[in-house]
Amino acid sequence: MIALHTFIAIVVVVGLIIRLRVEPVIALVIGSLYLGLAGGVGFAGTVEAITLGFGDIMAEVGLLIGFGVLIGALLHASGAFRRLVEVLVRGVGAGRLPYALTSLLAVVMPSIYVDVQVVLASPVARSAAPTLGQRGLPLLASALGVGIFSGYVFVIPGLAAISIAGLLDVPLGTWLPYGVVIGLITALVTTVLMALVLRAPYWKPDGDEEADEALLEQEAEHAAAESEGEFASAPLPLIVLFLPILVPLLLIAFAAFADLWDISNAFIAFIGDANIALFIGLLGAYLLARTTSGEAATKEAMEGGFHTTGEILLITGVGGSLGAVITETGLDGVLADLFSADAGAPVILSVLLAWFVAAVLHLAIGSVSVAAITASGIIAPVLASIDVAPVAIGLAIASGAMFALQVNSNFFWMFKALLGLSTRGTLKTLTVVTSIGSVVSLPMVLLVALLVPA
Repeated sequence: MIALHTFIAIVVVVGLIIRLRVEPVIALVIGSLYLGLAGGVGFAGTVEAITLGFGDIMAEVGLLIGFGVLIGALLHASGAFRRLVEVLVRGVGAGRLPYALTSLLAVVMPSIYVDVQVVLASPVARSAAPTLGQRGLPLLASALGVGIFSGYVFVIPGLAAISIAGLLDVPLGTWLPYGVVIGLITALVTTVLMALVLRAPYWKPDGDEEADEALLEQEAEHAAAESEGEFASAPLPLIVLFLPILVPLLLIAFAAFADLWDISNAFIAFIGDANIALFIGLLGAYLLARTTSGEAATKEAMEGGFHTTGEILLITGVGGSLGAVITETGLDGVLADLFSADAGAPVILSVLLAWFVAAVLHLAIGSVSVAAITASGIIAPVLASIDVAPVAIGLAIASGAMFALQVNSNFFWMFKALLGLSTRGTLKTLTVVTSIGSVVSLPMVLLVALLVPA
């Protein structure tokens, strides 16, 4: 019954938003209340899960969202994103841009913090979308989504990849080559498939795109300023303009590898903390905007960023509330019993079952990392009785954990707002592309399971 009530709650949320056009915040709270009460969490427990879930998400990503959105707003004000798009289009061509973007996110910059990636990469995708025509925004949004999560679950130092490997005692050196190959192929093949899907009358801009008003006003003002030549005299090289993005990513990556190599210390951990790293980036973006655009334009960009941040934070927090209520229902225990009963199954069945457990947990909980960690915790005690290489089981968990990211994920709402999509448009890009990516990666995982000795 727990699984049924979870399914009903998710369907109710999607139906309210898409069919009845109820505001996402209201729909998410209704879904959370239904699941808590129907799932046996109780009146007090439901309220506690909703409030604590909101608070936990805000503690985890609140500053990341705020700092990241402000960095994006300031870089828009400096004209950096438009210049980057021009360079990318000249360098790889507009047609190859989605594949360059997804490869970059999956393999070159796999992130411990997917929230950092989306807040920093979404302005580039929005700025580049017009170069690809009407299907530009959905294609680049899809490339961004599958690139981020292919890196997150398969490629070191993605948090899900590190967590799975650690819980299943798979050496990172063993995981790394399989993860890089599967992650890159998954991102590229899925982006190709989405490009084919978008050739059909699949995307309806009127109903699938819904940019935040402040975001639209910001972009229009910056475009107008550039057309009048306000940024033409900016002498700073493009690489300098993008230091507010590059420096935080490098700091985070350096701290992650320092920890892996046991050379970390308090200072490295401090500057590599995502909140501190992004604040350093924000300081840099602020100084660059003041230099290239002046005090008035910088102040205006900051105000627009504050406006956009408020809406994203509220929706993100309530998405975390629904995930917390689902966790309180005890669905993970039901799945643990399922896997324990099938220990010792054939190779293909074991891989499919590991994928299924992770996929169901992700559908229910809404967090890729929590689904991956929970599935690994469920499977680790029976790993010795499974006649499959641990790395293959880990890759199966990674593959399943990225399946169908949807409305009970706080990332879903961040992605929606930052890319200027409606709820339906986000389902047609992020949810579809993570589903395709999960399925695309599964045959490669099965091949590893069949070829690598247990």
